[in-house]
Amino acid sequence: MPGMRVVVAGSSGLIGTSLVAGLRQGEHEVVRLVRRAPAAPDERSWDPAAGKLDAEALEGADAVVNLSGPGIGDKRWSPERKRHLLQARVRSTEVIAKAVAAAGVPVLANASAVGFYGDTGSHPATETSPPGTDFLASLCRRWEAATAPAADAGARVVLLRTGLVISPSGGLLGQLRPLFSLMLGGRLGSGTQYMPWISLDDEIAAIRFALENPDVSGPVNLTGPAPVTNAEFTRALGEALGRPAPWIVPGFALRIALGELADTALTGQRAMPTVLEANGFTFQHPTLGAALAAATGR
Repeated sequence: MPGMRVVVAGSSGLIGTSLVAGLRQGEHEVVRLVRRAPAAPDERSWDPAAGKLDAEALEGADAVVNLSGPGIGDKRWSPERKRHLLQARVRSTEVIAKAVAAAGVPVLANASAVGFYGDTGSHPATETSPPGTDFLASLCRRWEAATAPAADAGARVVLLRTGLVISPSGGLLGQLRPLFSLMLGGRLGSGTQYMPWISLDDEIAAIRFALENPDVSGPVNLTGPAPVTNAEFTRALGEALGRPAPWIVPGFALRIALGELADTALTGQRAMPTVLEANGFTFQHPTLGAALAAATGR
């Protein structure tokens, strides 16, 4: 479906930057929402904290993609930080969902995370699996619920439950590469927790697929088709970087360093991309080895 007009919020991040480029490569027109005065013809300003988004920013839009919000793992989860994460993500989504409803935009693709499922252990998590009970799961539930005004107005709402994105720069690999380069890599805790990875190329392709495919709606797991445990991921990354990863980081040490945030590393989701596969999506990097080879250039 070339020629769509897509409004993107959160276009300056790792995923947003690549998505804008991918949409334009696919012959779509992109309008970027920015939290400052517009500095380019394709920019429109908005202020989610103040609840401001001019209706003209969505004029003629065929779809809106909302990727905005502070990084979940950027800082230790103090009570204040948790409130900020919740309020910022829910508030920005409410503002966009109401604007989508008012402007009659037919499609809203809204960011979420596989953290919705909580810790699933070795059990596969599909889009029909129930939510978890920890903080991240609660955040995801409220984050997704904030899209209700758009859905109530008849928009096709897609909830992008993203996993751990593997990119040549930034993202998960950007955090781990320096440690492995210094031969400080190792599994976290028991290493049995699952890591629902996805390559950046497949992340962008999957979002485009969701926008262009009218049969895709509701929650969609943006994860590779072959999730691995932390121990398997650590071993594969060490091989891809040509660095051994012999160390074990005890769970108690992570909790001392990171507090409650450590639980996101010591637990995991064996999330499966059931909706994508059922609708015919083809992964460019179907295995972790392929994703790491592309990201590391080895």
